[in-house]
Amino acid sequence: MRIGLDIMGSDHGPLIPVRAAVLAARELPAGVRLVLIGNEQAIRDGLQAEAADPAHFDIIPSKDDIGMGDHASKALASKPESSIALGFRLLKAGQLDAFCSTGNTGAMLAGSVMVMKPMPGVQRPCITSILPKADGGFGLMVDVGSNADCKPETLFQFGLLGSLYAQYVYKIAAPKVALLSIGEEEKKGNALTLAAHTLMKGTDRFNFVGNVEGRDLFGNKADVVVCDGFTGNVVLKALEGFHGLIKARMTVADPFLDRFDYQNYGGTPVLGVDGTVMIGHGISNDGTVKNMLLLTRKVVDSKLHERIHEAFR
Repeated sequence: MRIGLDIMGSDHGPLIPVRAAVLAARELPAGVRLVLIGNEQAIRDGLQAEAADPAHFDIIPSKDDIGMGDHASKALASKPESSIALGFRLLKAGQLDAFCSTGNTGAMLAGSVMVMKPMPGVQRPCITSILPKADGGFGLMVDVGSNADCKPETLFQFGLLGSLYAQYVYKIAAPKVALLSIGEEEKKGNALTLAAHTLMKGTDRFNFVGNVEGRDLFGNKADVVVCDGFTGNVVLKALEGFHGLIKARMTVADPFLDRFDYQNYGGTPVLGVDGTVMIGHGISNDGTVKNMLLLTRKVVDSKLHERIHEAFR
C-alpha cells in the first residue's frame, strides 16, 4: 500500500506533516509505504530534524505549490507541479492507493471531482464529520460542506455513502441512517427534507430510521445523520466554536468534551469519488495528521472504494 501525503498544505509549514509521517510510519505495518510530496529540501530537512531515515519514505519533489488563498480549480490547472496536482496525478495513474492533504480544501475537492471524477452513479461526492455520543460511541454527519445546495436524490445517496463508510470502516453493523430536520415527524421539514424523506422511507439500500433533530445528534437514534452541506457545515462550525469557548472559559476536565476535538480524528474521505482521497484541517498538528494517515490505511484496507462501486452499479 502506498499513501501519498501533501507536505506543503499545512498552515504550520512542512515540518508538521513530515513529523506526522515519521510518527505514522512507526505505527503502520511494514507493507505501507508513505510517499511525501513537496519541496524536497524541506522534506529532507524535516526528516533529519526527526532523526528519520529518508530511505524509509519516497520523496516526490514539487514546486509552485497551491496556497490557501489560491482559486481552487484555476490553481490545479495553472500549477501542475504543485504538491496537490502531483498527488492527484499519481493517484489517478495508480501509483498511489490514497492521497492525503490538509491543504486548500477547495483545491482538494476540485481535484477529487475534476481529476478522479465521481464514481458512476454518484451525483455529488461528500465529506463527513464525527459526532461523539454521550455513551462513548460516535456517529457520522454527511455532508459537512462540499455541497451547499442539494437535490432530494443527492441526500438519498449521502445516506447510502455514509452507511457504507460506517459499516466497512467503523464496523457499525446495519448503521441507522437519519435525516436531519426540524422535527421527528415525517411531515416536518423544508421542501428538500420532505422530498428526501419520501425517497428514503422504505428503502432496502440502507437502514433508514426517519428524522432526527439537532438535539439528537449525540444520542443513539442514528449512526449516520444526513443533511445538505450548508446545514452540516453550520452545525460543524457551531460545535467547534462552542467546544473552543467551553475549553477557554472552564477548567473542568470532561472526557466527553475532549472528544469534540477534531485533532483526535484527523480527516475525512471524500466519499463517492473514484479513488481514496483524504482531507484534513489546515491547522492540524502532527498528531492530527498522523491520525489521518492511520485512518487512511483503514479506509484502503476496508476496500470502501470497491464497496461503493458495487453499491452504485
